[in-house]
Amino acid sequence: MGPANARLNPVGAAACFAFGLCMVIYVFGFPDWFQKEQKISLKELLSVSIALVERGGTRVREIRERNTLADRSKGKTKEGADEVLTEGDMESHRAIVYGFAKTFPGLQVISEESDIRPVSFKLIENVNSKNEEVDKLIKNDMSVPFHSVAVWVDPLDATQEYKENLQKFVTVMICVAVNGQPTIGVIHKPFEKKTVWAWVGTGHSSNLKKVENNRKEGDPHNIIISRSHTGDVAESVRKSLGNNTNIIYAGGAGFKTLEIVGGRADAYVHTTRIKKWDICAGNAILSAFHGKMTTLEGAFIDYSSRKEVKNNDGLLATLFDHYKYLEQHIAKPMEHNKDKS
Repeated sequence: MGPANARLNPVGAAACFAFGLCMVIYVFGFPDWFQKEQKISLKELLSVSIALVERGGTRVREIRERNTLADRSKGKTKEGADEVLTEGDMESHRAIVYGFAKTFPGLQVISEESDIRPVSFKLIENVNSKNEEVDKLIKNDMSVPFHSVAVWVDPLDATQEYKENLQKFVTVMICVAVNGQPTIGVIHKPFEKKTVWAWVGTGHSSNLKKVENNRKEGDPHNIIISRSHTGDVAESVRKSLGNNTNIIYAGGAGFKTLEIVGGRADAYVHTTRIKKWDICAGNAILSAFHGKMTTLEGAFIDYSSRKEVKNNDGLLATLFDHYKYLEQHIAKPMEHNKDKS
């Protein structure tokens, strides 16, 4: 009698395979081919950002017009000034952040304000992910991994000026950063009902125009700085650039950056700490027009996550001649302030 032919039981084989697969998953986790990474459309994100920045701006404008600001201090700046908070800030924050949460659940959104009140998303108005101007001007889309996106929100920039009813300085801003790079910037002027936007390397709103560098040797430098955190900036700028320098005092980082984009100022200089939600949108718009925003040491700013929301190293924003200004040590600390914190 010959040797018996061994036959594999199909049920046993399937059980062995399943057991082996479970052990592999247990030890190594799911292989990449079991996972489909979630992606997000930047074109849709731009359209939603425009809708939400205008929704927030409406709340800012309505509260100012009703004079129901209910302003209070939420703390002190490093220089000891009050950081003002109003109902305009909070209502704009809720309109924008809840709108993003309903439209793109799980998206990393970093806002200047925070709100622990429970919210029913049934009460949040749906957001249109289509925008007529975006569809007209942006022909191509790009989808990026969900985890690579951070959205920075400033629900009301220039709150002190808002309180003082200096309306032209007030903006609402949203910025989309991809892998830490400012990629889409949206800035809304609520009292002008005007929105500008730009997507780096892709396009920009029709109300933004490219400005030529017409500055000639010997022309005065027009430098824009904060009206409320001046310190010795004006003095140190003039020490760097000479007395042939016009100092423009203004409120709001968004407003100041747009003055650079529009060619109405040559450089925006800030020497104290500034939060990234104040500057990300303007940074993206400047980059779309080949301008630059860096620290005063010339380093580019990373917008990856909420782990670090402060830029402690000053700010220089320009459309032209960025490195010439850096080489002139613009806003170099004054000698008598070198040892101060």
